[in-house]
Amino acid sequence: MRLYSERHGIRAPQEKTYSISIDVYALLLDCCKRYQKNLTHIFIKNSHHDFTDSDYITFDESGFITRIKVKIPLLFRDDYGRISIPQYGDEYDQYSLLDLIEFFGQNVKDISERWNNERYRNYQTIDCYDSSDVFTDFQEAINEIFFESGLLYELTDEKIIERIANNSSLTMEMENSFKLVHEQGTKDLLKDAVALYKTPNPAARQDSVEKIWDAFERLKTYYTMLDKKLSSEKIVNDMAKGDDNFVELFNVEFRALTDIGNKFRIRHHETNKVDITDIRYYDYLFNRCLSLINLAVQYLD
Repeated sequence: MRLYSERHGIRAPQEKTYSISIDVYALLLDCCKRYQKNLTHIFIKNSHHDFTDSDYITFDESGFITRIKVKIPLLFRDDYGRISIPQYGDEYDQYSLLDLIEFFGQNVKDISERWNNERYRNYQTIDCYDSSDVFTDFQEAINEIFFESGLLYELTDEKIIERIANNSSLTMEMENSFKLVHEQGTKDLLKDAVALYKTPNPAARQDSVEKIWDAFERLKTYYTMLDKKLSSEKIVNDMAKGDDNFVELFNVEFRALTDIGNKFRIRHHETNKVDITDIRYYDYLFNRCLSLINLAVQYLD
């Protein structure tokens, strides 16, 4: 729920960002730690209480720390090797924290804790269940921090973190329409392009553009009974519904995207092309190509 100053426009709008500050890092890490015991089914510590001569189960924090050290080696740790919050001036890899959140999201399970005896309370044991209803609580807690801090990320129902692209053309309706494309190669390239576009790591931006351009080139040959030129012409004519004005418009856009692919280094391995020097250009190129493809697939047979 929004607070008073937010509701009445007194507070300045929250700046949107992909950068995780130390304060927000602390909130996200603390949120994960609150759900550590929900990983007990993976990190089981068998303990024994001498006085009552009873065995019981607790969370194996040492085993957890060791596993995460191997699985997420760049996650920030203090001088004692403990998973910790960076201090001002420390360098840290924010994407490793996102890895940790995904690890929790994909592995938390429902538990209950109980005292061995309500009167004497000698020890608490953890009962683990084969259900993950707790994920919803974890997801809501993480996404609330993302939203309140202006972070453009989301922990999805698929238990992965995706970036939220500001001013993007991509919609769920588009993604669903891509699934209906009959040609498997084009469908796979579009699926990969969208997944890379949503990936938080900026290094995936070029990969997403490369995939969407590959999908664009493959789309031109969609009608396999025709050569590439005639296949492209059929796609354009179907899009334009026989209107010469729109045939010209779509031909210009097809040629423009083809020229961009030939001139700029869309693909990693190309060395004789113009480098794309600003990461923000990748989002522009992706969305420009995406918009044409999205329209075209609506007219495919």
